[in-house]
Amino acid sequence: MKKISLMKAIWFCYRDRKMSDSEKNRIRAERLSSLVAYTKQNSPYYRAHYQNIGENFNLSDLPPTNKVDLMAHFDDWITTKDITLKEVETFMTDLDNIGRKIKGKYLVFTTSGSTGNPLVALCDRSTNNVMAGINIMRSFARRADFMAFLKGGGKTMGVFATGGFYLGNSSVRARLLSMPWKKRQFGVISALYPLPRIVAELNAFKPTMLGGYPTILELLIDEQKKGHLKIAPVIIMTGGEYLSDQLREDLEDAFGCPVQTTYSCTEGGTIACECPEKHFHINDDWIIVEPVDHQNQPVPDGVQSDKILITNLYNYTQPFIRYEITDRVVMHHEPCPCNNPSPWLTLEGRTDDILTFYENGKTIRISPLAIYATLKEIHGILRFQLIAHGQNQLELRIIPGTGYDPQRLFEAAQKNLADFLANHGVTNAQIAFSELMPMQHPQSGKFKHIINKPE
Repeated sequence: MKKISLMKAIWFCYRDRKMSDSEKNRIRAERLSSLVAYTKQNSPYYRAHYQNIGENFNLSDLPPTNKVDLMAHFDDWITTKDITLKEVETFMTDLDNIGRKIKGKYLVFTTSGSTGNPLVALCDRSTNNVMAGINIMRSFARRADFMAFLKGGGKTMGVFATGGFYLGNSSVRARLLSMPWKKRQFGVISALYPLPRIVAELNAFKPTMLGGYPTILELLIDEQKKGHLKIAPVIIMTGGEYLSDQLREDLEDAFGCPVQTTYSCTEGGTIACECPEKHFHINDDWIIVEPVDHQNQPVPDGVQSDKILITNLYNYTQPFIRYEITDRVVMHHEPCPCNNPSPWLTLEGRTDDILTFYENGKTIRISPLAIYATLKEIHGILRFQLIAHGQNQLELRIIPGTGYDPQRLFEAAQKNLADFLANHGVTNAQIAFSELMPMQHPQSGKFKHIINKPE
């Protein structure tokens, strides 16, 4: 396995984008072959998983993988022998380790656990360098926006979930720990803070680029229009949730700047970057995306998939090869007016609901991501669904893990949620435990964690 420096990663991202389809296919095939060979040699899990795979194979010959199976075999899955899952879990009990490298080698990230318990990801230096190279070279859809960002001072502030080893939060803290003199250039504000505090911190920082979850940024629109929020970003970058066309338009109108988004995940980094046509072009030199149905059979272009299989071609420490992600996409290979030859995706428009509470004549709106982050911290809850029925009446549905008492899990969730709401000025919410299981929409089959369902 060859190590990749940040400068080399930037060069690769620049070079690969200018390649012809045949050249890119060759590079991708070489990277896949190298990854599989290394993985078979150094991962006991994959050695058994690929026992019938020879040197010459097609991607479809490789059996798919999923989070549950890989996490159950974590120590045999990773290709390094100097770390165990138990050591990682112990490391993560100290939140001061967010953004620090375990054993001085690996950053630790976790997924949000939206489909069960979270995945734990290790990123070595080369993996992080490629992720950074993609973001540096491909994040901005238009060069003019990038130049305006630099001319405006390059100050970046994101409003994301903190208090956990999430990709965005951990990446920013890692940069701050390695470059503490940059704290006036970039940072993160917790999405769990009450709205007035978020507004105050943004006003104090005055970002050139504003980042955040779409449903958090939606709450800032009225604050900006009313004059409580007084910032003038030259670009807004959203992530972590689906960005609707209407919300994009509302944000652009309120802040007077372009709004972009990307398609990312902890396992694959930035899977696709948005172009000026608002198409998500896959970073297909580093990531392979396969739209598939429930049986992992390929879905043709123009048809929505049931999920995708991704192959991360640059993470050798913790290989994700044909790894299942439950996002539903539509693949496109038709030419894009932006002239980027890479295939592009249409994403399914799913998002949880902003909840509205009423307290002493005041209306208090809270982002679903902030509520989600509060409830997911309850260890032992595999899945939950919170339904707001109006008049501050909340119904909590949970699926407990094996060996966990549902009533005790509810009591812990009730306390966390009540404390969180009180911190936002909501003290009269009634939280009821439901015997119903979290369920998908009966017609669409879509699942929401946070549902606004006024009577």
